[in-house]
Amino acid sequence: LQVDLWQPSSTSYITKGTVTDLRVPHNTSQILLPSLQQANIQYTILISDLQKAIEKQTGRRSQRNRRSLPGYNYEVYHSLGEIQGWMHHLNKTHSDLIHMFSVGKSYEGRPLFVLKLGKRSQPYKKAVWIDCGIHAREWIGPAFCQWFVKEALQTYETDPAMRKMLTQLYFYIMPVFNVDGYHFSWTNDRFWRKTRSKNSRFRCHGVDANRNWKVKWCDEGASVHPCDDTYCGPFPESEPEVKAVAHFLRKHRKQIKAYLSFHAYAQMLLYPYSYKYATIPNFSCVESAAYNAVNALQSAYGIRYRYGPASSTLYVSSGSSMDWAYKNGIPYAFAFELRDTGHFGFLLPEMLIKPTCTETMLAVKNITLHLLKKCH
Repeated sequence: LQVDLWQPSSTSYITKGTVTDLRVPHNTSQILLPSLQQANIQYTILISDLQKAIEKQTGRRSQRNRRSLPGYNYEVYHSLGEIQGWMHHLNKTHSDLIHMFSVGKSYEGRPLFVLKLGKRSQPYKKAVWIDCGIHAREWIGPAFCQWFVKEALQTYETDPAMRKMLTQLYFYIMPVFNVDGYHFSWTNDRFWRKTRSKNSRFRCHGVDANRNWKVKWCDEGASVHPCDDTYCGPFPESEPEVKAVAHFLRKHRKQIKAYLSFHAYAQMLLYPYSYKYATIPNFSCVESAAYNAVNALQSAYGIRYRYGPASSTLYVSSGSSMDWAYKNGIPYAFAFELRDTGHFGFLLPEMLIKPTCTETMLAVKNITLHLLKKCH
């Protein structure tokens, strides 16, 4: 039976007692459900008609997003073209706080845009890197990256904490890391995860951009098979997107003090290591930052996030961007798994964008202010 695993991302993570979310074609469910009953495996149908749910989310688009940019709607999901148009617009209208640049090109030749956000107050400032959308189908990620920029611009004048953040730090924000995959998830397959590079020997496209980094590459939790969702690629940094970002981070490793990557879904705040069960040297700093961030997040709507080392909190995975950033001298490296815990999964409804981003914003501000307080 061909199924699409939503959680966890690979069968290697499934053991006795693991709660597993999967997507199956309608005709497969007629075979699968009786066999689950026979095997005495309990199941719940979370979304009975996925096609209808997708259409509900993307169907009303044509008429509503053509408005001019000052009316840009942060509570809907945006296509890659819309997001890039929005970045260009901000670069023009907010040149005092925003500078847009490209770190390279994707496999299909799209520019990899990053926004540098912050006051040009002193010649040298520490920086925070934020990326969203490493995995194409996790649409709430790019939505949060856009929300973060909006909040920064809107509250800079009135919120002393935001003012302090933008005065004392730079933020490098990459709203869509996996641009080819994200575009493909809009045009062809809503649940596409990987990049879109072509493999000469296999018909399967793409590499898991979060298994392609040069840190314990292709070890536990990554697959060598090109058709798998967790395929590590032919070699580390084989994906131009990963290579471009790794190059940028290496070049600015002295300046960048925090690395934040946004994923979905699980409601977790993870820190290194992902590839092994071991305690990082600056554990107490990072752990207290995570504890405070999760409490700040919960204060908005009571949503509880689990937090801890990725290996023991989620699962062991090698070649991840977070481990790589940490190993390359960025002391605070975190991966957020945003809402929810599986009820909507990757199809988080647009009405939940605002609460999700509002609470996540509190966590990110908390981590950032913690960073300025100096604890290494």
